[in-house]
Amino acid sequence: MATTAEIKGKTLVITLDIQEPSPSAMRAYHFNTGRLRDGRNLPPLGEWLEHDGPIVPCERGLHASEHPFDALQYAPGTTLDMVDLEGELVTHGNPVDKLCGRRRCRIASIDAAALLREFARWCAQQVLPLWDAPDVVKEFLKTGREDLMAAACAAACAAVGAAARDAARAAAWAASWAAARAAARNSQASFVLGRYHVINGSLEERRED
Repeated sequence: MATTAEIKGKTLVITLDIQEPSPSAMRAYHFNTGRLRDGRNLPPLGEWLEHDGPIVPCERGLHASEHPFDALQYAPGTTLDMVDLEGELVTHGNPVDKLCGRRRCRIASIDAAALLREFARWCAQQVLPLWDAPDVVKEFLKTGREDLMAAACAAACAAVGAAARDAARAAAWAASWAAARAAARNSQASFVLGRYHVINGSLEERRED
């Protein structure tokens, strides 16, 4: 599978040479640790994994979500795969947040750890207006500088009590998740998480001057 990288203005574009899904398959997303839940290694890219037996969401079968934001709810690790899923697909949730099928093939894979950390900081920024956040907290959430992490954590803990932290966390999650789902569903072919974009197999990161 060919991969190319180039700078387009302020954007670093990494393009994966992937083919369109077969008519019987659904293009979807799946977070993982590199292993299946039973401890077996995931197959290499391009190889189909098959499940024998009943298909029951959350219990038996191979899972994936149409949107990465939905897949995030079930993430056991930070590796994000683009997959094809097919074979007696059964939906889960209302609205649907994942599907279960008989066959799944990994099409492309990225380490989404940095992407998820940025998303977590974005969530926290959504509730900054609800409390008097110390400057070091605001700076860390804006830049993600690791040398500020310990100081920002200490300052936040000192500034608010446990109850306030719980309320802020809940508010941030609700606000960010709603925004994320809305952004994802604006296009069947793309999703946005922080500064990152995946568009038809391309991972893009916006870069500021």
